[in-house]
Amino acid sequence: MAKVRDYNAELKALEERARGLKARRIEQLGSLVSSTGADALDLESLAGALLDAVASKNAEVKEAWRAKGAAFFQRRGRKGQRKTGGDSDGNATQPGADPAARSNTAPD
Repeated sequence: MAKVRDYNAELKALEERARGLKARRIEQLGSLVSSTGADALDLESLAGALLDAVASKNAEVKEAWRAKGAAFFQRRGRKGQRKTGGDSDGNATQPGADPAARSNTAPD
């Protein structure tokens, strides 16, 4: 005989997982605001900047913002690698070596 599924329990588990993911996303957004220095802005200025970004229809401007954001995260990643003494592949960082030389991405 087939096992009876408890749809209510499954639904409850999915709702709990969704709440956890939402809470994690909110925490990450707060960390992003702090790490970029945007926490120094007053709430109205930050909200206005975000609303303008969302409403922007200019693809070139959005691409420039995306590239700037990607560069920000790459810089943060390299700072973390220097502290641990290696890169994401587990290779030790050589003194005087250019970490960008190993990268497949073009410099800004």
